[in-house]
Amino acid sequence: MSAALAQSAPAMAPEQASLLSVEGLCVEFATSRGTLRAVDGVSWSIRPGEILALVGESGCGKSVSALAIMRLLAKPAGRVAGGRIMFEGRDLLALPEGDMREIRGRDIAMIFQEPMTSLNPVLTIGLQIMEPLTIHLGMSEEQARARAVELLGLVGIPDAERRLEQYPHQFSGGMRQRVMIAIGLACNPKLIIADEPTTALDVTIQAQILELMKDLASRLNIALVVITHNLGIVARYADRVAVMYAGRKVEEAEAGALFAAPRHPYSAGLLASVPRLDQPRAARLETIEGLPPNLLHPPTGCRFAPRCPHRAAVCDTDPVPVERDGRYVACHRAEEIAHQAAAPIPPAAPVAGDAPALLTVRGLKKHFRVSTGAMGTQHATIRAVEDVSFTVPKGQTLGIVGESGCGKTTVGRTILRLEEATDGVIDFDGTNITHASRVEMKALRRRIQVIFQDPFSSLNPRMTIGGIIQEALLVHKRVPKAKAARERTAELLVRVGLFAEMAERYPHQLSGGQRQRVGIARALAMEPDFIVCDEPVSALDVSIQGQIINLLDALQRDLGLTYLFIAHDLAVVRHISHRIVVMYLGRVMEMADRDALYASPLHPYTKALLDAAPIPDPVVERARAPRALTGEIPSPLAPPSGCVFHTRCPMASAECRAEVPALREVRPGQFAACIKVSG
Repeated sequence: MSAALAQSAPAMAPEQASLLSVEGLCVEFATSRGTLRAVDGVSWSIRPGEILALVGESGCGKSVSALAIMRLLAKPAGRVAGGRIMFEGRDLLALPEGDMREIRGRDIAMIFQEPMTSLNPVLTIGLQIMEPLTIHLGMSEEQARARAVELLGLVGIPDAERRLEQYPHQFSGGMRQRVMIAIGLACNPKLIIADEPTTALDVTIQAQILELMKDLASRLNIALVVITHNLGIVARYADRVAVMYAGRKVEEAEAGALFAAPRHPYSAGLLASVPRLDQPRAARLETIEGLPPNLLHPPTGCRFAPRCPHRAAVCDTDPVPVERDGRYVACHRAEEIAHQAAAPIPPAAPVAGDAPALLTVRGLKKHFRVSTGAMGTQHATIRAVEDVSFTVPKGQTLGIVGESGCGKTTVGRTILRLEEATDGVIDFDGTNITHASRVEMKALRRRIQVIFQDPFSSLNPRMTIGGIIQEALLVHKRVPKAKAARERTAELLVRVGLFAEMAERYPHQLSGGQRQRVGIARALAMEPDFIVCDEPVSALDVSIQGQIINLLDALQRDLGLTYLFIAHDLAVVRHISHRIVVMYLGRVMEMADRDALYASPLHPYTKALLDAAPIPDPVVERARAPRALTGEIPSPLAPPSGCVFHTRCPMASAECRAEVPALREVRPGQFAACIKVSG
């Protein structure tokens, strides 16, 4: 909240005074190409016990703002160029480093996005939790250890005494994030800044972590700043929302008011870009076309104008922020836009009738033999994929969903023959390719392609975009000469929504969404029949996600492509898939047509996944009962006996531990592996 907005708000009681106030913050980075202003005049504040969400696309300045508050900007490149950061009446930017070090960790804590890179891999969890207790609170080792045990219990980690002696790699992703929260809470801070605290977590673990953080903030009266791009999270947990774009704050309001009636076109675009599980599936996803500006050379006037559907001549000048009725918006046409109804999106066409199968998988198994023990002298078997069967009809999409470690990516890699199947049959267009020779597979590579999760690591950084695509065309003799390869590359780049001249660029010169489009173009170069899409949008901002999903949809319609779509985002899978397989710990839990599975799920695990998925609407979201699935996914080295889900299942009984349930047809076309369900 800016200073002006604070003045226009009703007078607050002393206990409601701001704990932290960011006033006109400007942050710059010196680069080889000039000075980049990552944060430009941003203001907001937060009170004790309040949850404020900072949202926006990657590069908008959310995380840089947090690092500036903590005085952790990369030196010497980063510097605060203007503004104040007032915490309990003191300007953090003016404090000596020694005083700031005392506040950092004791009064203000930060939970970083990736706990594996934030935790020290060579120190035990206990030492890392105890360190701030001894430094900031002067506790003895015995006192610090007792407090560490208490903290692990507070964040829901069982067997705390034993866990203190373990190392970060011995914890799951969800458990590591709980440890980060425990470290943040160690000194009873007054403010916690959580930077994308659940981005790397599965939806069920995400729900656990967020419920925990909200409960702790409420009970301990901690102010919580949540930096995220997940609007479902914001809807359920935030009291207020500040939307940032290209280094500036464009809107701020109470969460309910902003979701009900966004005043800035960018806020409205973000909300419209999110596929929702509680609404009918639309024919296409809404998107914000284009890309955020280069902050080395930002546009004059409104920075969102080049992407704005409401752009007018006045937008070439800087908007004057309007602060009224407890909300802030920086848009020339805010009042006019607020009264315009959004154009309706046509509903999706029903799933087409039966088509011949292009891919059939029967009884697929993939086991990995791994070394265990201190000296690696012992061995164990990981059953990554166990008895998986499905078909993918021509021209359709099969979605595979499940938590990390469920085996969905291993299924894709085994179909691609990047992994050798332990057992089972993979039939592609009438040919058994399970154990096809290298020569046979080389002939099939043209027809079977893949789009990887991380386009940056799958593109050669030393080759131009044109060279990457042309290499495939020339190696597989899809074109006769280099000139024809260049022409075909230009066609492919235009086909996926890029400019032909981008062939001259290198991967690092493109955005994440553009790199993913290059990955799609490379796959299309072979004119394939079947593409394995392995988490193709999970690393992208929500607005860019919509662009890529719409592109894949259009390519399927135009070229008759068949997809195996692997993802953990249930709303995205629902939008693009015709039929869906739900996996857990290597086994299929449920399989059904898209509409049947989302309308009436059978397996308790499918229900848990759907219940845990947040909906970007505060009214709907807060009316839902807390539904975090308890427990962690068991280790694949020692899977539970019987049904692998019984350790977390609310319906489990003794017989569930005794036998592995068969995948059976409970309703026409809907299969479930659970002895408790019936039609």
